[in-house]
Amino acid sequence: MIGAIADDFTGATDIAVAFRRQGLKTTIIFRLDEKTVLSDSDAVVIALKIRTIDAVDAVDRALTALHWLQARGAKQILYKYCSTFDSRPDGNIGPVVDALSRSLNARHVIFVPASPQHGRTQYMGHLFVDRTLLSESPMRHHPLTPMRQSHLPTVLSEQTEHDVALIDHRAVAQGPEHIVSLLKEFDTPGSYVLIDALDENDLRTIGSACANDVLITGAAGLAAAVGEAHARHLGKQPDYDHSNIGHELFPAVALAGSCSARTLEQIEFMKHQGHPAHLLNALETPDADLLAHRALGWYDEQTHAAGPLIYSSLPPTQLHITQQHLGTARASSILEAAMGLIASGLVDRGARRLIVAGGETSGAVVTALNIDGGVIGPEAATGVPWIRTTGTKPIDLLLKSGNFGEPDLLTKSVGKENS
Repeated sequence: MIGAIADDFTGATDIAVAFRRQGLKTTIIFRLDEKTVLSDSDAVVIALKIRTIDAVDAVDRALTALHWLQARGAKQILYKYCSTFDSRPDGNIGPVVDALSRSLNARHVIFVPASPQHGRTQYMGHLFVDRTLLSESPMRHHPLTPMRQSHLPTVLSEQTEHDVALIDHRAVAQGPEHIVSLLKEFDTPGSYVLIDALDENDLRTIGSACANDVLITGAAGLAAAVGEAHARHLGKQPDYDHSNIGHELFPAVALAGSCSARTLEQIEFMKHQGHPAHLLNALETPDADLLAHRALGWYDEQTHAAGPLIYSSLPPTQLHITQQHLGTARASSILEAAMGLIASGLVDRGARRLIVAGGETSGAVVTALNIDGGVIGPEAATGVPWIRTTGTKPIDLLLKSGNFGEPDLLTKSVGKENS
């Protein structure tokens, strides 16, 4: 069994659907419970919310997830972080991998953030976003993890004391056996190796070379590649879900907290299509309870409106002003708490389909709703699957990473009401 630990909730759904797409029976877990029994799962994904919290807490939660997975038979661990390597110089990727590596006594650890299907590629150690260097992409304005360095060996070296090496694209092109031979040169505890990848074939090469590694790290591209290698070994075929998850339950509401360029574009598209929208303005109202109360009051007035939108997303200039006045951590805390309260209020009012944009926002919503896990359904966009939650009153969730999806994703996902 592959056991995956994701540093945010949208990342967890991204790799869960990557595994399921390869034909692996995949379970996603939002809340750990010692009584949970996994029935013949080929892959289990644990969704954590540890990307931007204190590193000590992140390590503790990651190790708890690791031990939970080991107790249930996981033989290979994948630590999943964002394909844009979201972190700060004091970020959590290095410390978390340090702890997992020690616990597993890993001889070497590979790092493969590339996910070509999402436009993320790595060449000579430099990460690109849609053919633009990471440091020149909109990620340089990220409110919590601004990425202003594209050379990942440099980024990772700032977070760990371990040696960081690179297997560049010229080596990858020579095939999996060549990668295996190179990795033997780093076969000492604590050796970290970033590996270039430009397309799906590169990822398949890496996946074949590292299918038996005890610990691997990367994004959804690596998950798909390793999942394919495992599925081939198990004799399983690619699976295409044709269920009605994501299309049956009404009413539907969109909640957006990401400030990424793509989410801002999706919000504007939705508003242009006539969907009513309500902005959570933390600068004017720095109180989560009051923001939630006003938003739910506004929602109660939208009795005949299809697919309303509640959002806190701001363009970079406005976001900077808010953070200057409130502080980055306080602004995020207020808005995440408000979104959690709003999600609970919406479900209490009968909402059965929630579309959530942003990793931190998704974590806040899932936590507030006390969701344990769910069934992975079809993808609304690449790497963005619908999830039908378990429990007596299931809801359909779409947890979207800020940068994912076409401009009309939010609009299409809320659909039309039955009445």
